[in-house]
Amino acid sequence: QVQLVESGGGLVQAGGSLRLSCAASGRTFSTYAMGWFRQAPGKEREIVAAISWNGGSIYYRDYVKGRFTISRDNAKNTVYLQMNSLKPEDTAVYYCAADDRFATIPRGTADYWGQGTQVTVSS
Repeated sequence: QVQLVESGGGLVQAGGSLRLSCAASGRTFSTYAMGWFRQAPGKEREIVAAISWNGGSIYYRDYVKGRFTISRDNAKNTVYLQMNSLKPEDTAVYYCAADDRFATIPRGTADYWGQGTQVTVSS
């Protein structure tokens, strides 16, 4: 069992930056692939980025490439999402997720989910 708690969301102006964190409980964190998803009002949840258990494989959705960076620190049981050059269309609730298979996360599925953190980008 893995419990996930996101933090770091907030209100930022367009062009600004935020860093989201997702703290995981459990001693097996380092064996899980992790992902960040987002859901904007009235839209379906979508994948943003994913990282394998050791960081050797990383996936980004096209519209965040070059702006967002996913990383993890297995010693701290934490995964991060550094978001730069934020746009109003990045406004959404951001969720982190964990799965024991990296390949499933970009397809939108995961075994464990956090409660989400709100990111609002003003124009």
